[in-house]
Amino acid sequence: EERRKELVKDIRKMGEESKVSVRAVRREGMDIAKAEQKDGGMTEDELKSMEDKIQKLTDKKVAEIDQMIENKEKEVMSV
Repeated sequence: EERRKELVKDIRKMGEESKVSVRAVRREGMDIAKAEQKDGGMTEDELKSMEDKIQKLTDKKVAEIDQMIENKEKEVMSV
């Protein structure tokens, strides 16, 4: 029981690290899009659209990570 709780703690930590990585990629994507817009490569509307797409993709991936964490916690605790 104690070991399983430690494993769940580790799982949550890995999940949080994964979410931080996804957010870092989002930030990088936003920066690239803003630089492209600043250089005249896209309009403000295109930038806003790109930011929305990046945010939706980020939210989707974070939700997937949360689901994986939840499933793995259940698996570890049910053994």
